[in-house]
Amino acid sequence: MAENYEYKAVKKLTSLTIGSVVMFVILGIAFMLVLTSIVSVGGDEVGIVERKLLGGDLPDGRVLAVDGENGIQAQVLPPGWHIKWKWLYNVKKIKWTEIKDGHVGLLTAKDGRSLPRGTIYAPLWEDPDKMAGDAKYFLTEGNGYKGPQLSVLTPGNYRINTELFDIKQVPIVDVKTGMVAVIKSNVGEKIETEDRLVEVGQRGIWNKPWTADQYYANTNAYDITMIDTRQVKVSYTADVELGERGELQPLKPIIVKTADGFSFPVEVRLIYRIEGANAPKVVSEIGSDEMVLDKLVTPRLRSIFINNAEKVKALDYIKLRSVQEKQSASMLREELAKYGITVLEIGIDAVGDEASLGALLKTQTDREIALQQQSTFEVQQQAAEIEKALKKTKQEAEEEIRLATAAYDVLIAEEEKKQILIEAEAEAAQIKIVAQAKADAYRLIVEAIGMENAALIEIMKLVAENQIRITPEVMVGGSGTDGMTDALMGTIMRDKISGKTGTK
Repeated sequence: MAENYEYKAVKKLTSLTIGSVVMFVILGIAFMLVLTSIVSVGGDEVGIVERKLLGGDLPDGRVLAVDGENGIQAQVLPPGWHIKWKWLYNVKKIKWTEIKDGHVGLLTAKDGRSLPRGTIYAPLWEDPDKMAGDAKYFLTEGNGYKGPQLSVLTPGNYRINTELFDIKQVPIVDVKTGMVAVIKSNVGEKIETEDRLVEVGQRGIWNKPWTADQYYANTNAYDITMIDTRQVKVSYTADVELGERGELQPLKPIIVKTADGFSFPVEVRLIYRIEGANAPKVVSEIGSDEMVLDKLVTPRLRSIFINNAEKVKALDYIKLRSVQEKQSASMLREELAKYGITVLEIGIDAVGDEASLGALLKTQTDREIALQQQSTFEVQQQAAEIEKALKKTKQEAEEEIRLATAAYDVLIAEEEKKQILIEAEAEAAQIKIVAQAKADAYRLIVEAIGMENAALIEIMKLVAENQIRITPEVMVGGSGTDGMTDALMGTIMRDKISGKTGTK
């Protein structure tokens, strides 16, 4: 019995030991499986999972599994610790996708719905972050399309399943100051128009350009043509010059031929500009601003100047250079405006040279000298005629002055004569009146004092007025008043005859 008990005990112990070992082994294996199945995804990493077993086959045409099928899983592992059984899954860790500053990410989807007929690019995403960062959402609810995507990734970091998307980084569209970008879209509704310009969003050349700024655009879906809107100065001269943008301009003068058969060079300077709003028209009609000068401006300019010169003679062209300049400028402005180009300034610098117009200009110079000499002679002759007429006019004027003076003198003499007559008549009348008054006075005196006494009074007045000596030098015989009177009268008469007057 003891032996049986010991046997049973040993057997039981052996069974327990084997079980423990088995359990330990199982636990060890499980631990190892768990340990080897733990996946650590870093903060700047993405875990791409591939299922190896028990998931079933992917549907035809599918690249990524969204329902646990065998193959690359759409869902990626975010940063952190994850258990993915080693025997069931493979996990590949990759760096997250970084889009650098100044760049955009162009995406091409390897899985998804087929693109609609007639389209090259999948339409823009309504939720770019979710569509790019969640492959399962892209392939299910997001209804993403396979192929090139119109949407782009802007600068930043993205946890993208690179098994779904191929990513290519390209520079952003940077429109500098003084430039515009004309967009030819390869996506959108296709519209037929007369001027080959379409509205923004339609397929074709957009009628509105992008102005100075930075744009996150798919440069595969859009053809970008940069147009310089600054002034362009062009010189059609014998000397090679630098343009305003630093480029060499080996443009030769325009050779014209006039109606009288003279051929000579005309040097022209031109300044033009492509207006920003007109840039789409320039692209649709010509192609680019670099082609504008060679394909449009220069041919039109030469044609206009050559055609205008054929209508005039060489000398008239030279003399009326400003007319040719104005006429050609007007025609060029009108012609280039059809293509959206504005002509700011145009001018003729020089016409002809010694080789082409030397003989003609010498003949013209000699003729001008002869004409000037003839003109000078005619002017001198006219001056002489004018001087002669002036002298005649001056002489006639002097004669008229003399006649007028004489006539005036006659009038003055007549007036003076009348004045003298009037004064004489007045004086005679005065004398007559005075005499009459004196006579009347004498008569009254005589009547009052007698003739002799009146005479004596008058004699005394004369003596006083003429300062006559009263001592008589004439001896008169007789007595009384008559004798005195006679003596005084004699003395006065003697003095009057001799022209002497007496003194006291």
